[in-house]
Amino acid sequence: MKLGDGVEQAIHCVLLLSGLAADGALPAAALAEYHGVKTSYLLKHLQAMAGAGLLVSIPGPRGGYRLARPAQEITLLDIVLAVEGSAPAFRCAEIRQRGPDPLPAQFHRLPCGVASAMLRAERAYRAELANITIADIQGDPSTPLNQAINQRSCVFLGLHERVQTERT
Repeated sequence: MKLGDGVEQAIHCVLLLSGLAADGALPAAALAEYHGVKTSYLLKHLQAMAGAGLLVSIPGPRGGYRLARPAQEITLLDIVLAVEGSAPAFRCAEIRQRGPDPLPAQFHRLPCGVASAMLRAERAYRAELANITIADIQGDPSTPLNQAINQRSCVFLGLHERVQTERT
């Protein structure tokens, strides 16, 4: 199974957006800059996540994106489904019906062992993704890697976060 690059980009964007203030937003161009990707490609995934209710899209010159719900309520499966769609990764082409001596039609009513095994694996994969939230993968802030990530993120957010309301 191969997921598109958009899934990785989307997960990292959601992680970065989880560091915003409640009234903050980041424009798509800033998210693309931070991750070193093309804005036009990333925008498609941001819009898909907004359509799926994971992000809020705020229009206007002070607009951008923010999480639509808390990080502990957004799963990796939510993001994968928003970006890749809900179709299963394995699609049975009923190869049993091809060739010079295909199986009789009566044997095509039920999935074969290959299709059954692949669908079981997909269910397990999706169940695991459904159990992992963005909050779960934010990491231990005391590790050197996460300290470096947090420092980089804080500096970037300080420069690019757009506040939607007046702070006093």
